[in-house]
Amino acid sequence: MSIDRTDPEGSIADAAKKCSNWGRWGQDDVLGTLNFLDESKRREGAALVRRGVSFSLSQRFDIDGPQKGWRRRTNPVHTMLDTGTDAALGNQGLPHGIGGADDVIAMPLQCSTQWDGLGHIFDHGKAWNGRPAEQVVTSDGDLVTGIEHMAPHVAGRGVLLDVGRVIGDREGGLPDGFAITEEHLTATAAAHGVTVGRGDLVVVRTGQLTRVRRDGWGEYAGGPAPGLSFTTAGWLQGSEIAAIATDTWGFEVRPNEFEHAFQPLHQVAIPHIGLLIGEMWDLDALAEDCAADGVYDFLLVAAPLPITGAVGSPVNPIAVK
Repeated sequence: MSIDRTDPEGSIADAAKKCSNWGRWGQDDVLGTLNFLDESKRREGAALVRRGVSFSLSQRFDIDGPQKGWRRRTNPVHTMLDTGTDAALGNQGLPHGIGGADDVIAMPLQCSTQWDGLGHIFDHGKAWNGRPAEQVVTSDGDLVTGIEHMAPHVAGRGVLLDVGRVIGDREGGLPDGFAITEEHLTATAAAHGVTVGRGDLVVVRTGQLTRVRRDGWGEYAGGPAPGLSFTTAGWLQGSEIAAIATDTWGFEVRPNEFEHAFQPLHQVAIPHIGLLIGEMWDLDALAEDCAADGVYDFLLVAAPLPITGAVGSPVNPIAVK
């Protein structure tokens, strides 16, 4: 798929028309590409568990995260409601010496490792499946495609595409602004000896998180980054994958590939393809293991929290090999 860097409107409209899945699963659909992830695909994923080793693909949720307040996105604020001090001082009013601790966390749902739900992005006032955005997401939340609908479904065959290691520098990373094309994805899959297709949960490592973990967050949240090229829209739709996630803040390459645009691939992938997108996943430990044993597919369980009406969700993805 080619793009005119001076014409984001036209390129987005063309890609949206070519890649649309509107109506594919009926007018009432709330799952989008997760429809590709069926029972047989989950059995396929489960059969990949051989060694029994597991990896969390989540960053930590704490005050030292990457967020800087853009669009009111902050890092998590963790507060204790009850502590060991309260118990030792007898302030809890509980009988026979029992005490306890309790806590609360306040955070944007997309401040660390997370899924973008289908109500997260609109195109010219249209949400997934062509619905009017104002009828889908209101001040009461996503009334139609809330992330809670996806909670039972996100478990199946995971595939790591370590583009940073295959295409990148000696340290296994891509530079900021590097646009990952379909050719890069297919070359990486070939190098790993894996196929990618219908119902797969694909995780793409760029190596950016590795770098900022070493050098400091810098502009990780919203700044320049390696990521998927807008030209991969056709591959994202045609491959019939169920979901895709990266180790970057915004999934697609930044700066975006047009003279003036903001997240144009999101504008096609979510409302038109119906694609579940994950961001800020920590793929380093999994990537090291895959490089060591040469096995790049595994069982991946990555259920969003069933937060009613949410347009995104924190997640602790677990890869099991």
